[in-house]
Amino acid sequence: MQKKKLNLSVQILIGLVLGIVAGLLLQKNPEIATKYIRPLGTVFLNAIKMIIVPLVFSSLVVGVCNLNDINKLGSLGGKTFLYYMFTTLLAVSLGLVFANILNPGLGFALPTEELIVEAKEAPSFIETLVNIIPSNPLQSLVGGNMLQIIVFALVLGAGILVIGERGRALYQVFDGLAETMYKITGWIMRLAPIGVFGLMTPVVASQGMDVLQPLLKVIIAVYLASIAHMLITYSLTVRFLGRRSPLEFFKGAFPAWVTAFTTASSSGTLPVSIACAEENLKVPKPVASFVLPLGATINMDGTAIYQGVCVLFIAQVYGLDLSFAQQITVVLTATLASIGTAGVPGAGLIMLSMVLHSVGLPLEGIALVAGIDRILDMMRTSVNVLGDISASVIVSRGVDVQQQE
Repeated sequence: MQKKKLNLSVQILIGLVLGIVAGLLLQKNPEIATKYIRPLGTVFLNAIKMIIVPLVFSSLVVGVCNLNDINKLGSLGGKTFLYYMFTTLLAVSLGLVFANILNPGLGFALPTEELIVEAKEAPSFIETLVNIIPSNPLQSLVGGNMLQIIVFALVLGAGILVIGERGRALYQVFDGLAETMYKITGWIMRLAPIGVFGLMTPVVASQGMDVLQPLLKVIIAVYLASIAHMLITYSLTVRFLGRRSPLEFFKGAFPAWVTAFTTASSSGTLPVSIACAEENLKVPKPVASFVLPLGATINMDGTAIYQGVCVLFIAQVYGLDLSFAQQITVVLTATLASIGTAGVPGAGLIMLSMVLHSVGLPLEGIALVAGIDRILDMMRTSVNVLGDISASVIVSRGVDVQQQE
């Protein structure tokens, strides 16, 4: 009889627990943890850094090119895409608002003697918007400027899409690169439990159990922001854009929400989401079959909330202040990157790495939230799925596809 392998989330949690135990045992000799155990975490972080730029760039180009499906359903794709980007923008903003209110990392700060990020003067809001257009895209790729990389990938993907068959060969190059990066990302994610162990042990060895106290605030902030997003954003959009009762919407989508919360899998919930949309909310089949699979790929409202909370938490833990312009950068990066992490194993972790990198925060902070990722993943996935269903309700209004059923 074949033994069942432990889920990766469980493995990461075990790595976190072992890291805490090892850290406590080494409190009298923290230099051992720093010298011999931290390199495990450093290797894991370097592996993540290695894949971020090629992964995001190739995924975004392919993602835009694959929007060719829009042509089959007229304006359906455009409306769906705009709605998903709009709600993701609101979601990450809401996550930052709740994080600023609750300040989950305030009062606990890790030493920052190894960091060289606090000396830079933050650009203004206008400069942030102007600088997202790269004057030299190759320099942006080499320098890892995530916002500029994302914008260039979107423009390049749109260009390939417009020229049609002549861009087919170039599309296949990026598609092959994206698939290769997905595979490599899967390999790297297998190292996550070891990486979390290597990152957590020296932190606990030098700081003790105090490092765990702010994590409860992170969970509360993510859950409150998620509930607010569902009750406010989806209620208002369904009511005023979809002309449907919010109560009717939540009742009809409830089975999919519960499934998403318990499984923490958007793709795994997809059959239930389609059934809820078609049977409970009377969304036409052509709309549901297009909007919901697309949403399972690029709509990441819950993940965006998670990014907003976790980025501010990590900044506070490391005693660094994020300016308004830097928080705007977080909003823009997380929103645009929701396409770039489509179908990537450990998408939340990869997105968090990108966003941290975009505002110059240490990637080591990932270890602090990786252990509670499963708890957060349940809520963020359920928000993602509810957002997909709300889009199907809104997009179906005024779209004449009934004859295709």
